[in-house]
Amino acid sequence: MASIAQGDLRRRKSSGLKVEDDLAPKYVEKIPRKSEEVVWGKTPSGEVFRVPTTHDVLTLFHPGYPKSHLDILSLTLLGLQIVLFVILPKSVAKPFFLAYFAFWRMAYDVGLGWVLTKQSKRKWIVREMQRLGWLDEKRKPEIRNWIRKQLAGKMGKDYSFDELPLEYNTWLLYRQLVDIILLNDFVSYCLFAFCCFRVPDGLPMPVHIFRWLGGITLIAFNLWVKTEAHHVVKDYGWYWGDVFFQRGALVFDGVFELAPHPMYSVGYAGYYGLSLIVGSYPVLFVSIAAHAAQFGFLVFFENPHIERTYGQRKLLASRIPLADASEVAKNSISLTQPTHQRNDSAASDLTDISTPAATEGETATETEELETETETEMETLDTTLIKTPRLGSSISPTSSQATSTSRLAKTRVLSQHDLFNRYFRNDLILFHNFDLLRAPDFMLGLVIVYAIVFAFLPPLSTQSILALHFTHALLWRLYHTFVLGMLLRAQSKSKFLVRHFLKHYHYSDSSLESGRGAVQEAFTNWKAMYNLSMCMTYASFLGFAWKTYQFPQEWIAGNQLLRHTLGGFLILLHIWAARESYEVLGVFGWFFGDFFIEDFPTTLEYTGIFRFLNNPEILSGATFFGLAVITGSKSVLTLAIFSNLSYWWFLRTVENPHMQKLYGVALRKDAGLTKIIKKVAVKNARLLESRAGKHAPEIRRVAKEVKGSFDKVFEETADVVEEFLNKSKPRLSEVMQDTKVLLQQSRERLVITRVASDLSSFNTTLYNISVASNGLTSSGGKRRFHLGEPITINWHAPPTHSGKDWIGLYRLGANKSSLVTTTSSRGMWMPVHDDEWDGDVHIGREDKKSSGTEAEAGNVVFKGDKLPWQVGTYEVRYHHDGKYNVMSLNGPVEIYVDPPASLDFQSVRWYLIHIVTLCLDADPSLVPLSSKPPGTPPPPPGDAMAGRDPDDFRFWSEKQAARIARSIKAAFDVEYDPQVVLADANVSALTNRILVSKQLLDA
Repeated sequence: MASIAQGDLRRRKSSGLKVEDDLAPKYVEKIPRKSEEVVWGKTPSGEVFRVPTTHDVLTLFHPGYPKSHLDILSLTLLGLQIVLFVILPKSVAKPFFLAYFAFWRMAYDVGLGWVLTKQSKRKWIVREMQRLGWLDEKRKPEIRNWIRKQLAGKMGKDYSFDELPLEYNTWLLYRQLVDIILLNDFVSYCLFAFCCFRVPDGLPMPVHIFRWLGGITLIAFNLWVKTEAHHVVKDYGWYWGDVFFQRGALVFDGVFELAPHPMYSVGYAGYYGLSLIVGSYPVLFVSIAAHAAQFGFLVFFENPHIERTYGQRKLLASRIPLADASEVAKNSISLTQPTHQRNDSAASDLTDISTPAATEGETATETEELETETETEMETLDTTLIKTPRLGSSISPTSSQATSTSRLAKTRVLSQHDLFNRYFRNDLILFHNFDLLRAPDFMLGLVIVYAIVFAFLPPLSTQSILALHFTHALLWRLYHTFVLGMLLRAQSKSKFLVRHFLKHYHYSDSSLESGRGAVQEAFTNWKAMYNLSMCMTYASFLGFAWKTYQFPQEWIAGNQLLRHTLGGFLILLHIWAARESYEVLGVFGWFFGDFFIEDFPTTLEYTGIFRFLNNPEILSGATFFGLAVITGSKSVLTLAIFSNLSYWWFLRTVENPHMQKLYGVALRKDAGLTKIIKKVAVKNARLLESRAGKHAPEIRRVAKEVKGSFDKVFEETADVVEEFLNKSKPRLSEVMQDTKVLLQQSRERLVITRVASDLSSFNTTLYNISVASNGLTSSGGKRRFHLGEPITINWHAPPTHSGKDWIGLYRLGANKSSLVTTTSSRGMWMPVHDDEWDGDVHIGREDKKSSGTEAEAGNVVFKGDKLPWQVGTYEVRYHHDGKYNVMSLNGPVEIYVDPPASLDFQSVRWYLIHIVTLCLDADPSLVPLSSKPPGTPPPPPGDAMAGRDPDDFRFWSEKQAARIARSIKAAFDVEYDPQVVLADANVSALTNRILVSKQLLDA
């Protein structure tokens, strides 16, 4: 929804200088003279009426105007406040007027906000007046006559109570309540401030003078803002008239060009001016709290009301060519005043160019027409679009590839939507779109964490500093070995990192065509994070070693020189081994490229240092042990041992399994050094055997027994571990599945507090529901519906059934009882009588009691957001009187997907057309032109879809994109973020993305 720029309910007024053509009756043929100026209003039901003249609140204090009972009540309350201010001592007056002001402030910001919100959404005040019958001459004539007298006495000669609609008279009565609240709110605040008056001590006279002058200036400015605002919006805007009826156009002038929401921002300057004058901190803080409450009123009522009343629904992913957009922009600029405002969202459609500028208005009738166009139920397409398509025979790979290539090679007209997604891809804005697997985001988070830790680090003792450095080095070791190791392991097994970037980031057609967009980005971010982690691991360990190191006083005394020499040798050994490893591995092997890039030519080369060792990286622990020897610290030695053991874990758990998967039997078992050691061991064994003489057989037997014992222990241990893993794997899977079910049920769980107590008077056997057939049933008798396909439920009920009865869809097994529903429907419910409900509020008559004896019957249709958008089995439940008593149930209903048998371009494309059509509710303004039945005439030249790619589609909200993403996940097991679907917004592009993703992930 696009709201009017700088929207403010207080700036709405009727254009009183002319007759509004859209609101005026048809018999008006010309604009009357100034003395005959007429303003017309229009109720939500479409009734047009002449708006009479109203008087502002100041007439309450004018003795020449008659006073209603409500006016007398208001004046009485004001007078009592003044009397109490005079007679109460200050110690009592302060808390009293503080509490009294808090009451009226809450009545304003919470009470009026709540009531106005309900009126704005559901016309609640007007409907309550209708329900109570206060303005109904037949039902409550005494109350109606009393209200008539209250209103007629305050209006002019052009007011006629009987001729004006209910909405207008209700608004006039509501004004009386607003006057009582606003006047008492203002007076109680002023009296509280006067109770707190003091002259601050210790300030020179010029400060007091400037304090008073500043306060008076702020109060005068406040009065000017309020006066000017009322001059612009009149009583219609001052009392939120457009919550009840429409009148004229939006006007943005006067004080509303001074500041945003001037009635709620600079319009409260007087609070702070009075705080300066009385010189009281309590008054200042109460003023701030009251002002904050007023902004809450703005945020929670006024802005949403403006959005509902004057906003326009905006199509997402609407591709307007840049050439057309430039023409629209030129026309728009030539018709409006030039602006210097930056567009709030470059991602929005270029239809925004035609949106009224901040100095333009929009008539109520025009707004209503827009709302009617977008909020009414959209006509559906041919029923053939709802049925699951029958895919033809699979296309040969050559033909499929050619079709895909021709699709990609097709020249597409550049639009702002495509241009935006080319340059912006979930960019980090503060912490919005933060992604720990994206290297820049990870580095930013790391810098902020370090900054916060150092800022709040208290003074530490020597031992505490050592403990801090030890923890720092340990954390980096854990991250470098275990966190990155698990990421690599997941990448090796399921291409986790590639899947992550495929899911969350959009790639252009050229990147998809090469099939390297996600792989390249995943590998690039991995390299950055791995290099950072390696550097920080060594730096943190070196920092810890430095903190434990003590410079020797005498180098030749004791073993100081020996320890430094040996430690330096170990460090040099590590440096040499790392250089030699890099010479053989290159940058590809250094960053574990074979975990990401499958097409890169890789061969096993046992050259250089790899002639001697299979894993020379194990020598990286030499540095840690060298530093431990140099420092002589047990803590450094402990960390060195842990680092070396963690690397052994990495080799055994991550690298060796991946190498075995890639190279299999080509991997050698023993390195050169290992072979030499074994050869020397065999030679020495033979020499020992020859010298043992007659004891040789005994020694050989003992050696074999010892070796056998070790082998047996190892094998038994391996068997036990393997058996444990095999047995625990299904149990772990069951635990995971049960956990998922519990989490699902925890989201659905509902504490039932509304259960009917009069159920015994209803015969549940007279209630019946059934799922309408769509021609598909499973062998078990389940009704089957494709994901997103509308589900029609037929119902039968006795004539005495409640108008609040409703039907809900639930996962099969989510409710243990067949008598009472104990879980939430999560929005998947429909009222039996939809015309008696407004959203989730029943607005119809009291329970409908039919005089007949025949049962009632009807049907409800679950579609759009009312449908379950997850594959599974469901049941349907009929509930009584807006409560959770189950009168009838039916099921099971199976929600399924039926992906194409062959993954070629045309098969996937036709299936996606079907999915997209269902997810977009078959809305003709959204679905791709290619989804329409053959023979459908093309859009006319002036239509928004004319000349566009027939595979393009659009959205009303991101929810629809999320539906498509869920459907693709269910059908093809490829997960995409809704933003990726929004960026593509084209069936062919999405098809190509799925095919490339499957090729990458299934390889």
